[in-house]
This record gives sequence, C-alpha cells and structure tokens, in this order.
Amino acid sequence: MGAANVIPGVSGGTIAFITGIYQRLIDALKSFDLNALKLLLKGDFKVFALKTDLYFLIAIFAGIAISILSLAKVLEYAFVNYEVLTLAFFFGLIIASILGVGKQISSFNISNIMALLLGVAIAAGIAFLPPAEANDSFIYLTICGAVAICSMILPGLSGSYILLLMGNYVLVMQAIGDLSISILAPIAIGCILGLVFFSRLLSFLFKSYQDFTISILTGFVAGSLAIIWPWKETQYMILEGGKEKAIGYEWQLPAVGTEFYIAIALMIVGFLLVWLMERYANKDQSAI
Repeated sequence: MGAANVIPGVSGGTIAFITGIYQRLIDALKSFDLNALKLLLKGDFKVFALKTDLYFLIAIFAGIAISILSLAKVLEYAFVNYEVLTLAFFFGLIIASILGVGKQISSFNISNIMALLLGVAIAAGIAFLPPAEANDSFIYLTICGAVAICSMILPGLSGSYILLLMGNYVLVMQAIGDLSISILAPIAIGCILGLVFFSRLLSFLFKSYQDFTISILTGFVAGSLAIIWPWKETQYMILEGGKEKAIGYEWQLPAVGTEFYIAIALMIVGFLLVWLMERYANKDQSAI
C-alpha cells in the first residue's frame, strides 16, 4: 500500500481491496471514537487494542511508512528518468486490479452498472483537471492531507495524484526525503482528520449498499487508467518571470520501438504481480 500511494495514479486502497483486507481496514479506522479515547485515558490498553484492531493497524501503517520513506527518492528518480516505463508497470497493475475488484460485485443490475459508469466518469474526469500551484501554508497543507488520505483509501483514486492536482506532490515528496517537519506535520494532521471521518462513511456504505459501493469503486479503478496512461505529455503555461505552470496533459498513441516493447513487458509484469498477490491472498484466507 505504501509503494502504491507514492505513485501518482495508483491507489493504496486498490491494493488493500484485492488482498482482502479493505473491509477490516475501514472498520478498524472507524473504531477510533470517544469510547476508544476513554479506554485509552483510563489505561485499559488491552480493551482499547481489541476494540480498534490496533496491532493490525500498526502492522499496516508501519509497512506503509517504511515503504514511503524508502521509495520516495527511488520513485522520484524513476519518474524523472523513466516516466513511461514506470507508468507502464503500474498501468498493468491497475488493469489486473479492475478484475480483482470487479469480480466482487455479486450482480450486475441497472443500479450497479450505473454506479460503475459513474465511478469511471469521476476518476477519468479528474485526469482532465489542471494541476494547481504549490502552496505551503499550514491550512492548505492540512486540507491536502485530509483530501489525499481519503483518496488513498478509495480504490482507484490516488492520493499522490490528488496531491499533484493540488500542486503539492513535489513539495510533499521532497519533505519526506528531507524529513521536513514544517511540511509533514500539517499533512499528518489532515490525514488523521480525514481517516477518522471518512472511514465512518465508507463503513456505512459497505454495510448498507455493498454491491453499489463496490461497483462505484470498480469504476474508480477503471477510470484511473486515464490518469496513468504512460504516453502523455504535460502541457505548461509560461508565467511572469519565466516560471512554468502545469495546466493539463496531452494523451498520445505510443511510438513502436524498443521503449514500447519494454513498456508492454512491464505492463505484463505489473498485471502478473497483482494476479499473484490476489491469488495468494485468497489462498491465505481460505486456509484460515
């Protein structure tokens, strides 16, 4: 999940979904309420840990933190030098994710199909939004953290891509690499607030409208393919002082050549990686 969340266009929520831990993750996040706080203040740590599924969350978020800290610089280098190949790998990963998420829909009736198409439209529409300029104010960074974390736990919506659209992706990646507390602290506050409130909404939707919710999430995953299409160029506008501002993307068909064949191979590798991950997760669950 941590590796996925660093990549613009790839959702950690998708990884959680196809590995079978998504519902448990949402329920665990939702359990942090006033009763949990009272248990913690009373020192009843054993009951608090049981109520919040604390050890599960520690394992998940420790893995995410380690992955983000270790991969931020690597992925920054990969995007600068091998953007097409990097996106091609994750394009294959997302295609496999669509199959993994979509097969959990029990019936394809009219409402579920409409929900799926709505999800596609929303996620694909995000791809056409122009990125904003960087802003390091405390309030804006807090909002970025809240919005990004909500999209991170939604399969198909990438928190990193949302940060890119909000103008602060590079700023946050640099802050992670440099351990800049002034940037990371408001981001963390926003993430905590977003998790606490948004997880409750997701838990309610899953319990009350499971098929409809999975359908729209499948649409999110499918629509995100437009965001991570490898062969696109960023369009810039020249501002005063010679500075450039990204205002959108121009999608292109790939030119057949060595890079194209390597990209296709990486798509296949990404697809197989998710397929094997899902197969292992299903095998592991059936053994429990």
